[in-house]
Amino acid sequence: MLWAVFTIIAAAAQTARNAMQRELTVTLGTVGATHVRFLFGFPFALIFLAGVCIVTASGLPTPSLEYWPWIAIGIVGQIVATALMLAAMSDSSFVVTTAYIKTEPVQTAVFGLVLLGDRLTPMLALAIVVATAGVVIVAMKPGAAKANGLRPAVKGIVAGGLFGLSAIGFRGAILSLNIPDQFVLASTFTLAVSLVIQAALLSGYLLLREPAVLRAIFRAWRPSMFAGFMGAFASQFWFLGFSIAAAASVRTLALIEVLFAQGVSKFAFKQKTSLREVIGIAMIIGGVALLIWAH
Repeated sequence: MLWAVFTIIAAAAQTARNAMQRELTVTLGTVGATHVRFLFGFPFALIFLAGVCIVTASGLPTPSLEYWPWIAIGIVGQIVATALMLAAMSDSSFVVTTAYIKTEPVQTAVFGLVLLGDRLTPMLALAIVVATAGVVIVAMKPGAAKANGLRPAVKGIVAGGLFGLSAIGFRGAILSLNIPDQFVLASTFTLAVSLVIQAALLSGYLLLREPAVLRAIFRAWRPSMFAGFMGAFASQFWFLGFSIAAAASVRTLALIEVLFAQGVSKFAFKQKTSLREVIGIAMIIGGVALLIWAH
């Protein structure tokens, strides 16, 4: 059950990072706030990798050709998903956007079955359905469609699908290193590779297209540093979870992030919790309990 511990830590850290990025969107815009997690995250990933190599007295793994298509799926999917997530958060509330995105587990289960052959037992499938249904209930805010249109919902759901696809890509990359007895090294190496490439790609884009945004990012280095660290920290534990459990299981347990988001929404953004949201949250908890039982 180590994967469950990793997932809970990752979900808590990601909630903190998302809240910080939401605030940065106001000053840096969607692309700028998206870039923060990569530009200020990759140095921490390199530190994590160096620490793992020193502690385990291991050298860096040698990726095969199979590794690079998987890592490309993870990298591109995560960049686009993060941008869509932040754009959706600008259109809707923090907790509702998080709920839309968390339709991800069902999509992840399908991607995992098709691309990696990750099969689910009937109990696991039920857990995913129950927990995801709870998320949908939380997301179905009365009047939200009229007030904001369908754009936040579409952006959130598509972002969830892309996050699911990126999870499959990163899990495929980790598994392709073929060092299951060194899953911590495989996970940390893949994290470092992905963040370095993502930081380089987005830095190049901003340098050519929006250099003012790049300058604004560096001026906001203090909150950006925190968001970058929390992003790298969360990703470290996501990757550890992916290395030893199916991505669908990890992303279903990750639905507890909705509970963390509810807390952030209530105490940081002063948004109230309705009875409908309480019912949805209860279903999420029930689905997570089924998931743990199934494992």
